[in-house]
Amino acid sequence: MTESRHVRTGVFLPPHHGNDEDVSLCMQRDFELVQWLEYLGFSEVWMGEHHSGGMQIYGSPDLFIAAAAERTSRIRIGAGVISVPYHHPYMIADRMIQLDHQTRGRAMFGFGPGMLVSDAAMLGIAPEQQRARLVEGVDVIHRLVSGEVVTHDSEWFTLRDASMQLSPYSYPLPEMTVVTSRTPVGSRLAGRYNFGILTHGGGDVNASWALAEETGREYGNQLSRDNLRVVVSFHLAETREEAAKAVEFGFEPWMRYLEALNPASYADSRAKAGNDAAKLIALRGGLVGTPDDAVEFLERMWERTGPFGCLLMTGTNWMNFEATKRSYELMMRYVMPRFNKANRQRERSFDWVYENREAFSGANIAAINKAVASAGRP
Repeated sequence: MTESRHVRTGVFLPPHHGNDEDVSLCMQRDFELVQWLEYLGFSEVWMGEHHSGGMQIYGSPDLFIAAAAERTSRIRIGAGVISVPYHHPYMIADRMIQLDHQTRGRAMFGFGPGMLVSDAAMLGIAPEQQRARLVEGVDVIHRLVSGEVVTHDSEWFTLRDASMQLSPYSYPLPEMTVVTSRTPVGSRLAGRYNFGILTHGGGDVNASWALAEETGREYGNQLSRDNLRVVVSFHLAETREEAAKAVEFGFEPWMRYLEALNPASYADSRAKAGNDAAKLIALRGGLVGTPDDAVEFLERMWERTGPFGCLLMTGTNWMNFEATKRSYELMMRYVMPRFNKANRQRERSFDWVYENREAFSGANIAAINKAVASAGRP
């Protein structure tokens, strides 16, 4: 029998909402989406923190978690991520513990330096300060949530005999992760504190994980690949043509946003993909296609990266809402059962019945004929 996997499935929402839409309705749609994901059996969903640019509309993922948790009962909801340099670490730790209790352990907490330089600029934070502040802030947050009394002097925050008045609901600690992308900072933090990792499938997942494991050994931590989350952009439909047509919905608004954030990346993307949304997504390590394509894609990725615990689909709103919901449904209905080999026992049962079909059918017919001949008498 083929060995099964147990890869969880989640969604990572930046999110991207066009600036021509009503923002209140966008928020309600995101809450509706989380409910739909829970119905489909997704294990988790993550919401980002951004403060400028207009398309990524949530400045407080913890507020989103609190509201989404009230609308759901099982799915885990994460802050992906809390931009640590933008907040006093004590307040982050305090909100984390409160959310841990409010959600009965369903809240998850991701940490990062802050993605948008424009956000940091408004707060007077230089880009070169962000990662150093992330490292400093995460250390204090971890100590506070772990129950320590902390005194700390910094150029951006001060603590005097500070401690949390509540212990976490989760034992021993709430789930905490770091994002890894272009620098080794996230991997080193994961290894040092035994955090999970959230990384992009189009990047060098193996290198990120290897560095986290190496750092973990330095601090006596043994990391588990079950806490490795790989983010991939999947856009699925019944046919490749339908999927390619569907992603045209959000292509130009997203490209305009990319041009505002990173003109060099925008120019490179235009040069390589032109106006072909499906091609651009493929170049960025994603897939536009069918469930069959997605299974093959995941098998190749598994071969390249090695095991991972959770696959996160990016929620970029490149498709309209109905097509987006259908894409998630196709993933859970047809892709993950095959990738995880979840139906192997059903297949074995069918094969056994099929291989013995003549014998079973013959025995059944003989039994029926005997019953008829005896007029139902024993």
